[in-house]
Amino acid sequence: MYHVQYHQFMHEMPDGTLKMTNPLTGRTAWWVPGRSGRPIHNGRKVHPVETEIHEPEDYCAFCPVNLLQTPPEIDRRLKEGDNTRTLSHLLPNQLAETDFLFRRMANLYEIVTLDYWRRNYDHRGVGRQREWAQAYKDNPEGRAHLLELVQRKRAGLRAKGEEVPLLSEKEMLIEADSFFLGCHQLITTRRHFQLGATNGLPESLMASGNLTPDEHFEYMHFTAEAIRDIYESNRYVRYVIAFQNWLRPAGASFDHLHKQLVGLDDWGTSISREVIACRSDPNFYNAQVVNFVSYNNLVMAENEHAVLFSDFGHRNPTAAVYSKAKHLRPFEHSAEEIRGISDLVHACHAAQGIDMSCNEEWYYQPRDCLEKIPFHVLIKWRVSNPAGFEGGTRIFINPLRPIDLRDELVPELFRLREEGKIARNILIAEECPVEPNSLHYNR
Repeated sequence: MYHVQYHQFMHEMPDGTLKMTNPLTGRTAWWVPGRSGRPIHNGRKVHPVETEIHEPEDYCAFCPVNLLQTPPEIDRRLKEGDNTRTLSHLLPNQLAETDFLFRRMANLYEIVTLDYWRRNYDHRGVGRQREWAQAYKDNPEGRAHLLELVQRKRAGLRAKGEEVPLLSEKEMLIEADSFFLGCHQLITTRRHFQLGATNGLPESLMASGNLTPDEHFEYMHFTAEAIRDIYESNRYVRYVIAFQNWLRPAGASFDHLHKQLVGLDDWGTSISREVIACRSDPNFYNAQVVNFVSYNNLVMAENEHAVLFSDFGHRNPTAAVYSKAKHLRPFEHSAEEIRGISDLVHACHAAQGIDMSCNEEWYYQPRDCLEKIPFHVLIKWRVSNPAGFEGGTRIFINPLRPIDLRDELVPELFRLREEGKIARNILIAEECPVEPNSLHYNR
């Protein structure tokens, strides 16, 4: 253990320039007086196009009318009274039998493909996946669904100028194995627009902050369970990245709320840097992250299981939610612990507003990692684009200081709590105890 030199993280120059370095990534970001102004809520178009509101929803491939435009459902989460349950491995004729809160299925356009896992690791999936794949192919409606998906996917590639050879029906069904055995998956919500929306403008979309706290908990819990399943289904996966892109500036293909999960045989640069950083001190995340932001009055909200604060040293304004639990991976958390994290993530989304384009990124200990990394979620506002200055110096100009982000969100958190739109047991700003070393990951 050594004395933390906090001045290395944030240093304000006499002219007001704030220089920040993130202790986890080493990334440097500056806030420069006169270059920031107010943040731009860039999800909203200058001349938004209004969509006609109707039921049932059929606005995109993720909507309930278009269930066969997506790959076969791995799971769906149902609401039954005060309880929820999960149905798995549905066939086409079963899709209309139940309403759902959330669905899990393969991504039609994989980043890391099944062919990658087959050629490099001879991965063949586990028995339950292969049995489901065969049952789907043996079902006439299922077989037709798979052939249509493969044909549509390959037609899209041809339209982009790629050379895509013609396949026999047998070959197309083999290619369809990626829908059952692959490791790039989606978690989609039911609604495209909010229930009761009177117009189809962007502000009526169903965003994370427009879910109820209970719905958001199920969304996060369902995602955590999916991460576990990918690990259990492919022993060559070293890390499952989980993320959510909201609105086009953040990389979303659809304005329909969804998360993505990608199994990797690599930790990726971000987690690798965190591993190196935390090797120097077993109390690293307390000493150099959460303690530091509390000493600088950047904590925005807190509950028994998690803490929300304005983070620093990022290229864009970033809010962070850290789990206080001793468990290190999302799927190892109890339902109560996931609920605590979910309530703060939900509150942050609700406070920033539906039109804030952002990325939600999950970080945790990879399964073959010895260093203890607490589960944490970063919510990054996509309000600026790096240019030549950033590319040439790797110094990023952040349009908001961490304290500005705090001041933007805290009043909204108070208002939303008063209106009952976020969890009522959240402590906000000066109500937070912000006790030193509040994370229990190293105990």
